[in-house]
Amino acid sequence: MLQMKFRAILLLLLLEARCVAQEETQTKGCVCGYPGIPGDPGHNGTPGRDGRDGMRGEKGDRGEVGPVGPAGSDGQKGVKGETGAVGPAGLKGKRGDNGERGPPGKMGPQGVQGPIGLKGSKGELGLLGPQGPKGDFGPPGPEGPKGDIGLRGDRGIQGPLGPPGRPGPKGEIGVPGHKGNIGYRGDRGARGERGDKGEKGDAFVISKSAFSVGLTALTKLPAANAPIRFDKIIYNQQNHYDPQTGRFTCSVAGAYYFTYHITVFSRNVKVALLKNGAKIIHTTDNYQSSEDQAAGGAVLHLEVGDKVWLQVAGGELFNGLFADDDDDTTFSGFLIFAA
Repeated sequence: MLQMKFRAILLLLLLEARCVAQEETQTKGCVCGYPGIPGDPGHNGTPGRDGRDGMRGEKGDRGEVGPVGPAGSDGQKGVKGETGAVGPAGLKGKRGDNGERGPPGKMGPQGVQGPIGLKGSKGELGLLGPQGPKGDFGPPGPEGPKGDIGLRGDRGIQGPLGPPGRPGPKGEIGVPGHKGNIGYRGDRGARGERGDKGEKGDAFVISKSAFSVGLTALTKLPAANAPIRFDKIIYNQQNHYDPQTGRFTCSVAGAYYFTYHITVFSRNVKVALLKNGAKIIHTTDNYQSSEDQAAGGAVLHLEVGDKVWLQVAGGELFNGLFADDDDDTTFSGFLIFAA
């Protein structure tokens, strides 16, 4: 596009120069000839640079705010629409609450006197009238029959004592009287003579039975479903506990107290206190990550020959009864009183 504009400008310049030359020749007296044959068009020039590659100009200044236009005139009011059709009747509403009672109205005019009514029934007897004045005394009447004996009157005031009479005959023995109050303590009597020496009585016997035993590093983690053999003897003076079998045998009938303290380590613990093979109480403790403690106890009545022991009740996974130089697992029992 730019190239064509450039070529047009060149042709215009050539024509203008040619016209100027002709004017000068005519002025000098020369005769102008016919125009020559136009020359061949020149070669296309080199395309110019695209203007879009130019640098973007700076942003112009902001223009001033234009004046506020006048307010528009109000539009014409629309035509009123036609009245719609009447809708269907709604449902009957609930009855409203009773209103407050209004003030009494003015007294109306007296009505026309009605006809005389029928005769009413006989009324009831009226109240007694006031008492009349007292009349005169009448003549005395005949003497009436003798009345019944009246009630005995109150006892009168005691009169003065009369002279003593003759002593009467001796009466019969009366009923024993009530027991009298305790009398004053009498003087201490003389000390009596010493009696003979009595026979020698039976000696007073105190029943004894107690034990306290524990586990060692060799007997920790005991076998399940069998009496735990506590081989560390803390107290067993009467030898009622057998460390070979792990059982306590009752030698004195009575009430006994049994207790156990367990150090739990490496496994869970579930033990039972047994009396003659019957489970009395259970104790369970789950091993977490460090040493734990569990305990239990009970009071039992034993007869001579009854056996009591402690054993693991949950298999090999529940025999974490531990013992070493710093931790103990113990089993104890003693007689409270003989039966």
